[in-house]
Amino acid sequence: MPRLATAKEKVKRRFSAVREKMRNRVFRVVHGKHLIYNTCWEDPALDRIALNFQADDRVLVITSAGCNALDYLLAGAGEVNAVDMNPRQNALLEFKRAAIRGLDYASFFELFGRGASPRAGDMYHDAIRSQLSEPARHYWDRHLSFFDGRGWRRSFYYHGTTGLAAKLALLHIHDWKRLRGPFNQLAEARDASEQRDIYHSRIRGHLLTPSLRWFLSRDTTLSLLGVPSAQRRQIDGVYAGGVAQFVCDCVDVVFGELPFASNYFWRVYLEGQYTASSCPEYLKPANFQRLKNGLLDGLKIHTSTVTDFLWGTAPGISKFVLLDHMDWMASHHPQALTTEWEAILARARPGARAIFRSAASEATFLDDLPVTHRGRPTPQGGILRYHPKLA
Repeated sequence: MPRLATAKEKVKRRFSAVREKMRNRVFRVVHGKHLIYNTCWEDPALDRIALNFQADDRVLVITSAGCNALDYLLAGAGEVNAVDMNPRQNALLEFKRAAIRGLDYASFFELFGRGASPRAGDMYHDAIRSQLSEPARHYWDRHLSFFDGRGWRRSFYYHGTTGLAAKLALLHIHDWKRLRGPFNQLAEARDASEQRDIYHSRIRGHLLTPSLRWFLSRDTTLSLLGVPSAQRRQIDGVYAGGVAQFVCDCVDVVFGELPFASNYFWRVYLEGQYTASSCPEYLKPANFQRLKNGLLDGLKIHTSTVTDFLWGTAPGISKFVLLDHMDWMASHHPQALTTEWEAILARARPGARAIFRSAASEATFLDDLPVTHRGRPTPQGGILRYHPKLA
């Protein structure tokens, strides 16, 4: 029996290793040549509270879709450095910056509010293309169709891998067309009680179907959403029912508890567009004009790793917005995470503040991370001061 158990354990470990390799391969294939995020998922209203942006701030933020980089300028940050290894994410932010500078508000909202315009080609060639870097120009010359409003992915917000995942998820929702009315009622609910009643009586049973749960649990789906296997393992390890149940429970909170009318993060994927009253700050008329009138001068875009950017810039970064990339680095490249934090510590202004997200319920992986700081090796946890209540 002991030999049999040992053999089973070996097979199990081998199967787990092969599955992990396949997950990572799928993730690399998806991320290697594609735009991933067409909008930012992190709420910048929370970032404003956590970071209290000031005119003398030099901010580092991972670009993603660039929405939050623009928001930090609107919040008062003097300089925002958007850094991303994926040149397509930076091409998107370049496109937004050029469109703000070259278009009027109505035209800009057609592209990034409605997500499509029959005039997209004319706007691009007349007012946007000449302002782009060569890599960004090359990308958008081939992908301007994202905005043409044709086909089953009729909106820009159904392009990129996250947009594709959102569109495919809608296909897994039974009677999606019949749910449009109830979702409109959800957005018009007078209070939380009415919204909760609408969700549980008219939406939930059609939304959280077995086929949707199956779709959400696939490795390919998670890769399209930008979720690496390291984050999946963190959720699967602590959450009963794994990733699919985690997402379903989040959906219950989003539609049953939080105000849906102003939740532009979810509405854009359900509706394919923003509305004038439910959209990121940069899409509002007054803020568009502020960006156009000079705030954009504080935006710097860098296609680079965080580490390489930091070693190539002068000290004095005061705010760091690191999103959730450290989950993956802690699992796959801990030495690279050490190197990144050594660069952060070397380039941070005294009193600098950093925020990050994690799939882990308690992200303790930084505490024991070995770093060299001021010439001395030390655990990272002895350098950082956390603000758990604010977090």
